[in-house]
Amino acid sequence: MNSMLLFATTEAAGEKGDLLSSLGVDLRLLVIQAVAFLVLLWVLGKFVYPVLSGMLEKREATIREGLKAAEKAEQKAVEANAEVEELLSDARKQAKEVIALAKEEAAAIVETAHENAAMQTERMLKKAGDEIEKEITSARKALRDETINLVALATEKVVAGAMTEKIDQKVIDLALKDSK
Repeated sequence: MNSMLLFATTEAAGEKGDLLSSLGVDLRLLVIQAVAFLVLLWVLGKFVYPVLSGMLEKREATIREGLKAAEKAEQKAVEANAEVEELLSDARKQAKEVIALAKEEAAAIVETAHENAAMQTERMLKKAGDEIEKEITSARKALRDETINLVALATEKVVAGAMTEKIDQKVIDLALKDSK
């Protein structure tokens, strides 16, 4: 321990005059380094920083333009969405109108078909009635003619020869008058 104390005291006594050298700093080297640092700062300030600053400003301007373009695009997208919604709304309204019109036309067509069917049914019924009436008239006439023929035959057999054709016709005419 004594040796350390002795070493500390001798060094402290010898270096009292030069504090920087006791700290291990060379004054000449410090001045050279300070000048080199200042030259480096001047070179950086003159040549490097303006270039870097310009690049940063360009980049910032590009970013601002990109943001403005994005805002414009977003605004256009909102406007386009509003326009699309408006067009869809109009299309829905038109579709509803078309559907309503189609329903009305379908109802009118159904009504017309019902009326036509009713008219056609009436015509068919009338035609069938007329045909039945003709058949009945035809059957009555055939029955009448057949009855006349039978009466003539029966009369002829009963009277057998006593009657002439003239008398026969009178008897038939009288019988027909009575039957009406």
